[in-house]
Amino acid sequence: MGKFVNNIEEFFTFCNENDVQFVDLRFSDIKGSWHHLTYRYSAVNAENLENGFPFDGSSVENWQPINKSDMLLKADVPTAFLDPFTADPTVILICDVYDIYKNELYERCPRSIAKKALKYAEEIGIADAAYFGPENEFFIFDDVKFVDNINEMGFKVDTEEGEWNSNTGYDEMYNTGHRPGTKGGYFPVAPTDSMVDMRAEMMQVLEQVGLEVVLGHHEVAQGQGEIGIVFGDIITAGDNVQKYKYVVKMVAHLNGKTATFMPKPLYGDNGNGMHVHQSLWKKGKNLFYQEGNYGNLSEMAIHYAGGIFKHAAAVAAFTNPSTNSYKRLIPGFEAPSILTYSSQNRSAACRIPYGAGEKATRIEMRFPDSSSCPYLAFAVMMMAGLDGIKHATIPVGPMDEDLFELSLDEIREKNIPQMPHTLREALEGLIADNEFLKPVFTSEFIDAYQHYKFERDVWPDEGRPTAYEFKTTYQC
Repeated sequence: MGKFVNNIEEFFTFCNENDVQFVDLRFSDIKGSWHHLTYRYSAVNAENLENGFPFDGSSVENWQPINKSDMLLKADVPTAFLDPFTADPTVILICDVYDIYKNELYERCPRSIAKKALKYAEEIGIADAAYFGPENEFFIFDDVKFVDNINEMGFKVDTEEGEWNSNTGYDEMYNTGHRPGTKGGYFPVAPTDSMVDMRAEMMQVLEQVGLEVVLGHHEVAQGQGEIGIVFGDIITAGDNVQKYKYVVKMVAHLNGKTATFMPKPLYGDNGNGMHVHQSLWKKGKNLFYQEGNYGNLSEMAIHYAGGIFKHAAAVAAFTNPSTNSYKRLIPGFEAPSILTYSSQNRSAACRIPYGAGEKATRIEMRFPDSSSCPYLAFAVMMMAGLDGIKHATIPVGPMDEDLFELSLDEIREKNIPQMPHTLREALEGLIADNEFLKPVFTSEFIDAYQHYKFERDVWPDEGRPTAYEFKTTYQC
């Protein structure tokens, strides 16, 4: 587990020892989708590992114009690992994108932006390390169908665990009758938990690609699971999310299933979150720890949380970047949208985990989801947090009551801020409030990002009728 190589010399030794035939170069776009370009191993040398591999940046959605399309993939050699799914031995290298026209890391490359965020924390003297521990939930379905035509729209997902299958007749098997039911999936044993062996396979493959796996379990919803991995620095944590999603999807695929990290695929059941544990360090010291304070949390940590809450709408444009994200952030489904902090309380947007000593004290932001690009999500939270530290921003709280029980009127009466309720609201927040990002996120990137999200997600979603609108409005 961990790194398999440390430098270019070790890379070639590793490849020769494993009879590598192909080198797969991977990079992330602003959606967080992984792209790849595959070289024959014989065509890879120390020079292109140092200087970069050329590719066409105009063919990647919302990147370069065609008249400035030449770009370079700069391989981060110590990220090398063997692809566990290819027929021929293939080594994967995670890359940054380099802009040959400006002679710098590309301003729309999410991984490069995260690197700049850490460098900025060092430059302003606050921290020299930032650790992130994401918890990515997922669904495993047996089948998914969807249609999006001018006169027909809809979807249907299915899982053997779905309570809607209680009366289903199966051709090649009997109906077991063992199902978790809506919101009944937390920690049941087999046969109710039908995914034990598949999660175990995922956990083992995740270790093969270098992740340190802690646990796996069934989550609250039908067909939902989660695997816990050890935290990492801001870049490693982002890399690990990409590897985690790749492995989960591929293991499900090879088992005849389909996995999704979509925030809210089932109406009336819990959705998928990406809770993110985070802390800042300097010279080996955890800056978020202060013994004797509430939750042993330092003032710096509280100000960091305050910064995230202050800039919540702009932050959400990156941490919850899909229209579907906001179908998860509604009362009743353990998806906290109330912007306060609390020790051990999972109904608050920011939780302080119980029993953490000096090295493990951290905050856990519970509103992000996996439709985000992990590098951008971590970087934007860090930039908002650093802004909160600089301005000593005090968040609402602590609040130890069950916030899920509060009515909207009570939330307003207590003057507790909330997450935005739609992607449009989040993007409008980003347009109005982005100065805190400017030391790292360029104006060009922010402008391109918000235009892209409006054109790709907001306007198409707002223009489409839904089945529920037919149910409520057709007879008007």
